[in-house]
Amino acid sequence: MFEPVVVGPDATARARLLDVLAAALEAADPRRAVAGALRLGGGAVWVGEHRVPLPRGRLVVLALGKAAIPMAWGAHDVLGGLRPAGVAATPVAGPAPAGIEVVEGSHPVPDERSRQAGDALMAAAGAAGPDDLVLVLVSGGGSACAATPVPGLGPGDLPAVTAALLASGAPIGEVNTVRRRLSRLHGGGLAGAVAPARMATLVLSDVVGGDLATIAGGPTVPDPSDPAAAIAVLERRGLLGAAGPGVERALRAPRGGPAPAGGPVVVVADGRAAAVGAVRAAERLGIPARLGDTGVTGDAAAVGARIAGTLLAEDGAGMWVSAGETTVVVRGGGSGGRNQEVAVAAAMILDGHRDVIVASLGTDGVDGPTAAAGGVVDGETVRRGREAGLDAEAALAANDSGTYLEAVGGRLVTGPTGTNVGDVIVAWRLRPRRPR
Repeated sequence: MFEPVVVGPDATARARLLDVLAAALEAADPRRAVAGALRLGGGAVWVGEHRVPLPRGRLVVLALGKAAIPMAWGAHDVLGGLRPAGVAATPVAGPAPAGIEVVEGSHPVPDERSRQAGDALMAAAGAAGPDDLVLVLVSGGGSACAATPVPGLGPGDLPAVTAALLASGAPIGEVNTVRRRLSRLHGGGLAGAVAPARMATLVLSDVVGGDLATIAGGPTVPDPSDPAAAIAVLERRGLLGAAGPGVERALRAPRGGPAPAGGPVVVVADGRAAAVGAVRAAERLGIPARLGDTGVTGDAAAVGARIAGTLLAEDGAGMWVSAGETTVVVRGGGSGGRNQEVAVAAAMILDGHRDVIVASLGTDGVDGPTAAAGGVVDGETVRRGREAGLDAEAALAANDSGTYLEAVGGRLVTGPTGTNVGDVIVAWRLRPRRPR
């Protein structure tokens, strides 16, 4: 799954680390998670612990986000006998179950393809009748790859404000506070289009804390914020004037009442599940392992430095596995992403220390606008960088962590994984600290 990396004192350590990271991805497998949350019995579809009567009409599947296709396959594994049909909107197209139309949108910044994908979802939702059951499958990335701009927005407004918010280092909660008010599909808009059909929602969470209104922009839950909250985000980021008059008018425009009750909503997997999977894999390999913070947020470089410092303070051997989602303020023109910045910042703290490794992995396989999923470093990484004529601190300042890690053999590359539950960070002391 991973391309070769240069880390650790021996091939066995490298292999074990990559096995642990692979186990984190497996623990967040969307197909298995969805299938595990559904069952048929007693004339009903059971969604988690919620009983939903079998439809007298159609079973409609509407999936959006990076895991849309494997989530659709998970539903098919259990409910295929009901011959579901529908739409899957995703950034990376692939084969889907019969009856599911795949529409490819853009990520992380929406574009015209995203509008078309959003329109396809809204049209399929609006065609559902009172005898139908609509199963909505939500995963991270769904607020970008499927977007239906509200009236009054120009074709470039939503992409521009999204790009500006991301570059400012705004966390996903702030980004989607704005985007929910700029897309008809989000903030409960999809639920409004589905009514009066019955609906149930399964969610693969990539958001720390699991806020349903933030994950993919909350297509089936009411928007808890108001125009003032969205305006405040842009003001706090210094973007209100630059966003343009169309955006401000759209943010201030009323959106109507709350979305109709959307039926049960069940979270099937999240970052904590991935971290737990990594811990269990480490233990199977005979490595002492402990679950760390599964709500990691904040500046990526600061998080990397903090985790590396904590690792150096540990006396005993073992792995500490954390999960969450960091942010990056874009100040330079380099190539990289938040997980790669975590890794490079950690490398600077680990420089010269023996038997220590830090790896940070984006579970979706995509870390910023790069081919990498993250990075892995040890106490020799900075030395290797110096030998290649590179400076780690300068790389971070230029947001060029990807170029740096590629040169030192520290990129984690998986390709799109089909899941998306945020980031997993592994800190590993291979051997106990030597007595001073």
